[in-house]
Amino acid sequence: MKPRPARAECRLCRARRSRREIDRAAYADRMPAAAPLALLRSSHPGPTVVVTAVAAGLAAAAGAAPLDVGLVAATVLANQLSIGIANDVVDAPRDRAAGRRDKPIAAGAVGRRTALIVALVLAAASLALAALVSPLTLLAAGVLLVAGWAYDLLLKATPASLLCYLAGFAALPTIATGALAEPRLAAWWAGLAAALLGAAAHLANVLPDLDHDRAAGVRGLPQRLGRRGSRVGCAVLLVATGAALLGAGAHPAVIVAIAIALVAAPFALTLPGRAAFRLVMGVALVLVIALVAAGAGRL
Repeated sequence: MKPRPARAECRLCRARRSRREIDRAAYADRMPAAAPLALLRSSHPGPTVVVTAVAAGLAAAAGAAPLDVGLVAATVLANQLSIGIANDVVDAPRDRAAGRRDKPIAAGAVGRRTALIVALVLAAASLALAALVSPLTLLAAGVLLVAGWAYDLLLKATPASLLCYLAGFAALPTIATGALAEPRLAAWWAGLAAALLGAAAHLANVLPDLDHDRAAGVRGLPQRLGRRGSRVGCAVLLVATGAALLGAGAHPAVIVAIAIALVAAPFALTLPGRAAFRLVMGVALVLVIALVAAGAGRL
C-alpha cells in the first residue's frame, strides 16, 4: 500500500517542475532589462568581435573611407550576432536536456521565440547596412550570412559543416573590398587565406566541447575526425593559411606568422584540449594580423 503515495508524489513533483519551467520560459520573454545581456552572451561575443575586427581591418587596409569602414564593421557585427544567436536558438532543446546552465536561452534567461526574432532582425539589418556600402558588399555579406544560418539550421551535425566556414570566411575580404571607391573582388590569396583560417577556427572551436557534442548526437566533421584528427587538421590549416598569404608577397608580417605557425603546430598536437584551443586561437590571431598587414594596398 505504500508505493502508491510515492508514485502520486512523483507525479505531483513532475507536474510542479513542468509548471516552473513553463513559468520561467514565459517570464524570460517579459524581461526587457536582463534579455539584452542574455542575448549578448548567446551571440558568442568573442568570435563575433574578432570577425568584426578582421573585416574592419581589411577594409581599412584596402583603403576604404572611414565611413565605409564603419559600415563594414556594422554589417559584419550584425551578421555575426544574428548567426550566433540563431545557433543557440537551434541548440536550446539539446542544451536544456544536457543541463547547460551556461547557455542563456537553454537556461531560460531569454525566451527562444524572442531570441529568434532578434536574430532575424539582425540578419535583415546586416543586409540593409551592406546595401548602403555597395552591391558587391551586399552579395558577399549575403554569402557569409547564408553560410552561417545554413550551419545553424542544417549542416552543423553533418560532415558538410566545414563547408559553411570555408564559404562564409572566403567572402569576408570581398565584404571589405566592396567598400572601396571602385568595388572589386578581393585578391584570390586573401579569400583563400580567410577560408582556411575559418576552417581552422571551426575545428579548434569544437575541441573543448567535443565529448559533449558527441554525447548530444552532433556529428559534424570535427566530431567525426575526433580529437586527434581535429588537432592535426588545425595544425595543417594554420600552416596552409600562412602559405596562402605568400600570395601577397614576402611581407615581413607573413614570414613571422608562418614561422610561428610552424613552431606551434607540434604543440597543437600534444597539449591538453583547452590549452591546444588557446594555442590555435593565438596563432590564428597572428595570422589575422598578417592578413590585414599584407592586405594593405594589395587586396
